Amino acid sequence: MTLTDVIPLFPLPNVVFFPRMPLPLHVFEPRYRAMVRDAARGARLIGMVLLRGDWEHDYHGRPPIFATGTVGELAHVEELPDGRFNIALRGLREFVVQRELDRATYREAVVTWREPLQDPLPAGTRERIADLVHRYLERLGRQVAEELLYERSLDEQLFVNFLAQHLDLPVLEKQGLLEARTLTERARQLQDVLEFRLEELRVNPGAVPSRAH
Repeated sequence: MTLTDVIPLFPLPNVVFFPRMPLPLHVFEPRYRAMVRDAARGARLIGMVLLRGDWEHDYHGRPPIFATGTVGELAHVEELPDGRFNIALRGLREFVVQRELDRATYREAVVTWREPLQDPLPAGTRERIADLVHRYLERLGRQVAEELLYERSLDEQLFVNFLAQHLDLPVLEKQGLLEARTLTERARQLQDVLEFRLEELRVNPGAVPSRAH
């Protein structure tokens, strides 16, 4: 897969996407329908970014976004009879937006590509995170997938990115995880977030993760 310097951007208020993860999306806005059609005919790449600040006031224009996102490859495209799309992305690489282009329909940007996070985790890090996730899910009253948490066949990047994307954590915390410069930093931040959430739930059992919308 060739990563181009210019990619379309799909900004959302509540999705942080990580490399090697799948992401199903339902696309209904006309401008993003056009984006999917163009991507499907071209490089098959879509960059996912998180909206920031008071994005609600200019949602149909160009509300502010976080600069760091993840590009996904179109793994599945289904066009519905009314022109909407069901798509699935496969996360490839993190990028940093350098500047946006003046596009009349959807948003596009010139980006630089971050190096894949492949540094080994310090000894015991994975086990500590697994134990924290186990406690966190139990505290929320949710089923714990023991086979996933303690499955050693999953490599470290896949393990950390899966939890970062799929755990019910505040979206801004997830963005912070995405922006980590190393896998060790991402894992350490994930551990900190889980410890904070556990303490928050201990003090206020009804607390729910904050959202960006």
